[in-house]
Amino acid sequence: MSESMVGAEHEEQELRFEDYFREGSAPGEALLWWQLERNEAQLNALRALCHGPAALVRLRVWVFLELMALPESRVSRDTLNRHFHMLRDEALELVLKRLREAELLAWDGSNQQYGVTPLAQQLIGILSPLTRAAEQDADLAALLANVAGAHQLGTLDPAQLHHLQAQLARLYDEFADAIASGSEFHLRRARQRFERALKLVDRAGDALKAIIEQAQTEGNARLERLARELGLAQARLLAMASQFNRALQQVDRQRVTLGSTGITTTDVRRWLQGVGFLENLSLGALSRPVHPVLVSQHELLDMCEAEFERDRPKPKELEPLPQGMAAPEGQLAVLSLPPEMAALQTLLQQWSGAGHAEQDLSPAVLGGSYARASYRAQLLPLLGDVQAQHLQGATGDMARQPWRVRWSAEQGEIDDEYVSWMSRGVLHSTEHGNEKSPTPPASEESSSS
Repeated sequence: MSESMVGAEHEEQELRFEDYFREGSAPGEALLWWQLERNEAQLNALRALCHGPAALVRLRVWVFLELMALPESRVSRDTLNRHFHMLRDEALELVLKRLREAELLAWDGSNQQYGVTPLAQQLIGILSPLTRAAEQDADLAALLANVAGAHQLGTLDPAQLHHLQAQLARLYDEFADAIASGSEFHLRRARQRFERALKLVDRAGDALKAIIEQAQTEGNARLERLARELGLAQARLLAMASQFNRALQQVDRQRVTLGSTGITTTDVRRWLQGVGFLENLSLGALSRPVHPVLVSQHELLDMCEAEFERDRPKPKELEPLPQGMAAPEGQLAVLSLPPEMAALQTLLQQWSGAGHAEQDLSPAVLGGSYARASYRAQLLPLLGDVQAQHLQGATGDMARQPWRVRWSAEQGEIDDEYVSWMSRGVLHSTEHGNEKSPTPPASEESSSS
């Protein structure tokens, strides 16, 4: 190794974290900076485990996880040799030396035993997700589990809510891109992921409500604000159900049936996707040129006479084309809208049937979790929407309801299990909007005068 390479390596080792930033731009007062600096020991332990070739890193992590799974608090070297009998002695000694240097193992010379350090117990919490099986939506499930578990233990940090909110925003953008693509298969794959994400988010609704209540009790405004923003993100995901429904209906309208076979363009695309190599479909489709065979004149004459004299079969008569066949009846399976929209329309129809001209807004919005209440509040602007009135389905029925919402600037407390503060407002019927109020009868004094 040359002196220049040694000097460059030494200079790289001497660089501090602040040296990678522009002059005076290091975020020394930021909370994340302070948290990383406080947990520098864990970062050094991770670097000690994960530095080097991939095979050696996997060996260190495997030995470390096996050590942490041993039920003994102190382990002798003979016990380790028996437990890791499949490893070579030099490989085991190399890993144990690295763990001792990283302060993950402590050697007690008086008892000739190894002990696990508190730093190793902290590091196992970081590496434990590596032992879990890969599942669908593991990213969202892990974040939700961390938030719910930290709340139960009383160790919830605003950074965990930030990470969960960012993941929900990424999911929203992913589903929006799938809707905008117009691809049927992309839409159906995204809808399956959307349904699984809704189930996970709905299960975490109780934990979110408890976090808001705890933040209000403790006066933690930042935690309460983050929890409410998570509730709004849940409501945005719920509102995407109608968008998926409209997109799938548009795709179904564009589906074409090929003749009287009953085969649709969707079936053709699905079959093409199952073909391993599309170029193999052209094998044998290209015609080959004719190879002439040179024969003698007598043979040509004999073959020509035999061809003229042989009995030829009667050619088949032309047959008409078969009659067209009706395509079999099918059922269009689309994503159903959340039940909140149907329940809200039922309530409005009951009010219309009872002849109510005006009703308070609270019964139409409140009920269920905070996310459901937010979703119903987002449905109210559909009432009287001119563009949505021409649509078919539940969205158009909602827009054609004879009710309008009128919000008020006043706010106040609400006697509800999930919502404690809400803007005032009323729902008034358009069927009673043109009726004139009856003229009050004249008093006796005015009539006598």
